[in-house]
Amino acid sequence: MPAFEDVLSRIALAFGIGLLVGLERGWSTRDLQPGSRVAGVRTFGITGLLGGVIAALEGPVEVPIGAGAAMLFGFAFASLAAVFVIFGRSVGPGGNRSATTTIAALVTFALGAYAVRGSTVVAAAAAVGATGVLAFREGIHRWVTHISRRELESGLALLAMSCIALPIIPDRAVGPFGGVNLREIWMIAIVLATISFAGYVAVRHFGERRGVLLGAAIGGVVSSTAVALSNARRASAGEGSPSLLAGATGLAMAISFVRVIAITGVLRPSLALAVGTPLLVATAVAVAFALLHARPQAAGDSQVATEFRNPFGFWSVLAMAAFMGVLIVAGRLISEHFGNSATIASAVAMGLFDVDAMTVSMTRLAPDALAPRIQTLAILAGVASNTVLKVLIAAFLGRGRFALHVAAICLACLVAGALALAIPVQWALS
Repeated sequence: MPAFEDVLSRIALAFGIGLLVGLERGWSTRDLQPGSRVAGVRTFGITGLLGGVIAALEGPVEVPIGAGAAMLFGFAFASLAAVFVIFGRSVGPGGNRSATTTIAALVTFALGAYAVRGSTVVAAAAAVGATGVLAFREGIHRWVTHISRRELESGLALLAMSCIALPIIPDRAVGPFGGVNLREIWMIAIVLATISFAGYVAVRHFGERRGVLLGAAIGGVVSSTAVALSNARRASAGEGSPSLLAGATGLAMAISFVRVIAITGVLRPSLALAVGTPLLVATAVAVAFALLHARPQAAGDSQVATEFRNPFGFWSVLAMAAFMGVLIVAGRLISEHFGNSATIASAVAMGLFDVDAMTVSMTRLAPDALAPRIQTLAILAGVASNTVLKVLIAAFLGRGRFALHVAAICLACLVAGALALAIPVQWALS
């Protein structure tokens, strides 16, 4: 695009950013008396245009900004702030004092300048985001009033784990037998914490039954094993109904079965029937058990009140992540011991930790000369090992009725899948 057209389109974007923010500001103060409104569509449109023109005066985009241009921008920014401070004393509905319009004007000016000197995509996205925050004022205020201190602390801890700790954790293996990647373990901890936090929020806002099931469904998209760990911890701590938590674990397991079917169908369509039939049957069984255990009348659990004392316990999350790390090492040892020739044994070892990675490995990374029957059995064996792992997690971490319910669900899925396996194997793999 020629330089003239490029600058013109960027200035037009700066003007559009101002009009967008001004539209929201004008709408929010539409009930004020004429003459009491500080700024609306016209003022904000000109503010964005002013930012774009000031940035255009600083020279071509590819030329670095000099000291004189920086001083010009700073003077214009300070002057704009002074104008809004002086004339913007009563800017809120009903004449309430508020700095929102002044800050919005400064942001509009800055985004107008950035639209000319920086990325137009980023400038447009930032403008939409800022306008959205302004438009959803009432909803945001209501949401803030409903946040408990425990939720705020847990959310900040989760952000600290993701944004502060994760970048500085070394991305290398530590320990014997190939070791464990520290960053990978920390990522597991973040996933576990996120799933636990999502379940807590879902329960608080949607009620016990719907919240637990919704949290499990969301978590099952990422890791059904992580859901099993989280629910086992909650059952052990008495946070909610063991039957309901077991049913939620079964729902997450059903979603993991569907994920395996989808991955196999995309990467190796010839195995879709053989792998999909037993897993679809197991999925139906898992969903049926999940709904059965989620009933309010299930085992008298309607009288059990759900009280999650902590959205996620930091040390318990780390302990569960360390447990997953042990599984990784164990899986690697089994795989190395049996070698690539024992495909089913390798799939069983991989399936203990990550069913998706196991499925990808068996469909894409396995030798092409490998018989379809062996590939199918390997995938299903990996899924079965992950299902058995959930029984062990429930037995050692959840215990009691939760462990019995999870064991019943997993056993029913394994038996149903095994019975359904014979038909597709004979039809598709003969």
